[in-house]
Amino acid sequence: MRHRSLLILTTVITTGALTLTACGSRDDNSGSTDSGGKTTVVIGVDAPLTGSLSALGQGIKNSVDLAAKTANKNNEVPGVEFKIESLDDQAVPASGQANATKLVGMKDVLGVVGPLNSGVSQSMQGVFNTANLTQVSPANTNPALSQGDNWGKGEKKRPFPTYFRTATTDVIQGKFAAQYLYNDAKKKKVFVVDDKQTYGAGLAAIFSEEFERLGGKVVGTDHVTVKETDFSSTADKVKASGADSVYFGGQYPEGGLLSDQVKKAGAKIPTMGGDGIYDPQFIKASGEANDGDLATSVGYPVEKLPTAKKFIADYQAGGYKDPYAAYGGYSYDAAWAIIQAVKSVVAANDGKVPADARAKVTEAMSKVSFDGVTGKVAFDEFGDTTNKQLTVYAVKSGAWADVKSATFED
Repeated sequence: MRHRSLLILTTVITTGALTLTACGSRDDNSGSTDSGGKTTVVIGVDAPLTGSLSALGQGIKNSVDLAAKTANKNNEVPGVEFKIESLDDQAVPASGQANATKLVGMKDVLGVVGPLNSGVSQSMQGVFNTANLTQVSPANTNPALSQGDNWGKGEKKRPFPTYFRTATTDVIQGKFAAQYLYNDAKKKKVFVVDDKQTYGAGLAAIFSEEFERLGGKVVGTDHVTVKETDFSSTADKVKASGADSVYFGGQYPEGGLLSDQVKKAGAKIPTMGGDGIYDPQFIKASGEANDGDLATSVGYPVEKLPTAKKFIADYQAGGYKDPYAAYGGYSYDAAWAIIQAVKSVVAANDGKVPADARAKVTEAMSKVSFDGVTGKVAFDEFGDTTNKQLTVYAVKSGAWADVKSATFED
């Protein structure tokens, strides 16, 4: 595996507007049409819309909805009306697989945004691939989803040509976290905890390897169980280890409680995690003040991106009751990538949606390139985003504040 160097970004380039033209209707008479005579194209959404991760899932769904409404308002693909079909996976792989089957069975669905969780995505990929249905995740970070199970040995092989993502992978995120904790936060002895899930365990392993490569020491490891709330035994192990920091691979419900209980055990040290803990709910879950806790997340802070100003304004104007949260910008860009692929396919077919639209859309996705909410949106040979930017956030005065943004390059 090639080494990736970390470069600090000092500027953000303002990108241009998203404008293209095409025509649309369906040429096989199998697509539905609305009252205006337009062909309906459905963008599926799969995310945890209920349960402990619903704050993230609702932001994903709403951002895709906004993209579809924006495309319709701008007549992005003349003759085509975009709609969304959102399904709740509750962060459960079996539910995700059932949802994938349902979306495949809906003939007007030409692309799907989601899911949030890498473990859920593992159960869905094969279903989508069998039907040539494009999937774009705004949040999956497990490298194996796009590069195969042997990616860590340098044997990268794309398992499914239908899989894409607008979030960067844990290969980058884990290294970035380790480099910040060791070089910037000056922590040398870390206790590593994970939730035994695909995302959490994978991220923790990549972090640990890089932290030790830098010269740091992993002084202890432990595992917690999702949806449990008593992590006192882990907290006691952290205190006894003499660690100066904790790294947690998992999501915010468990991460917030872990931070709380570590501090209550007498270890007044920061807890760090990945994008799974970067949410206000992480802070709310802790009864102890957790200023100084750290998280990495994909991309730049959306609020500080010139390219995101319109998205933020439109989202607020849309009246959505839930915030766009950590993955809103990436969800909008994922949906817009599908819209641009549909536009390309329709334009190449004399303004009609072709009979083999799903296969054509998947093929067109590899050539998609536009200036999005989160920056330049394009995909490499594995379907991974070419935008490899990340940010470290710290809890300050009870809220997340960005402290360092960076990009990785080969």
